[in-house]
Amino acid sequence: MLSMLYVDTPEEAAAASEAGIDMLSIVDPVWTPEMREAAGDCFVQVGLLYGDLVTVEDYQRAAHRAMQVGGDCVYCASSLGTIKVLADDGIPVVSHIGLIPSKATWTGGFKAVGKTADSAMDVFRHAKALEEAGCFGAELEVVPDRVAAEIAKRTNLILLGMGAGPHADAQYLFAEDVLGYTRGHKPRHAKTYRDFRMELNRLQKERIAAFQEFNAEVASGAYPASEHSVSISDAEFERFVSQITSDKAKER
Repeated sequence: MLSMLYVDTPEEAAAASEAGIDMLSIVDPVWTPEMREAAGDCFVQVGLLYGDLVTVEDYQRAAHRAMQVGGDCVYCASSLGTIKVLADDGIPVVSHIGLIPSKATWTGGFKAVGKTADSAMDVFRHAKALEEAGCFGAELEVVPDRVAAEIAKRTNLILLGMGAGPHADAQYLFAEDVLGYTRGHKPRHAKTYRDFRMELNRLQKERIAAFQEFNAEVASGAYPASEHSVSISDAEFERFVSQITSDKAKER
């Protein structure tokens, strides 16, 4: 079983690499050489954001750029046609089945998918269609665990599970959920291992206090003190004053 995290800072990527996490998901806007270096030996999936990119050419350019920076594959939730073009270009592609956040309207909103036989068949058919389009993997999100197990038996896709039980090839969580500073809704399948929110709140209070102290010292004249200023020898200062005084006299 592989482990996978969604990260969006170099610090998170470096921590994941040091911790031995197998795979990382990093979205294109924050995918940089710095992030590649921080990710170390982790296999990195670069997310091409649906909606920010529209045309096939948009996706092609973004995908090739992501690979040039050092991505190992790209994530694409666009059409099967777009996915096929990327795969035909020789780019390893991961897509998405089950609950697809960018397309949740089509499955009734942000809720589990595959809880009826017909809905589960739709998820399976989608998996097979992605195979045909050239994907090597798919995120499998919020489907019943028994449905996930049956699909896993019948697909060649590497399944990256999020709320899909223990039968996927990887278990995928967001770093913000793991670290306890979730922004927005926290999904049921998320598990928190540390309380970073409390620490971040403490650091914010300390940040405000430090800024207040700086502001007060500027107002009182306590900052800057002599140790914060650059010195000049008496002789050089006297020469400077003499020259500037002489120049001012000449201007008159």
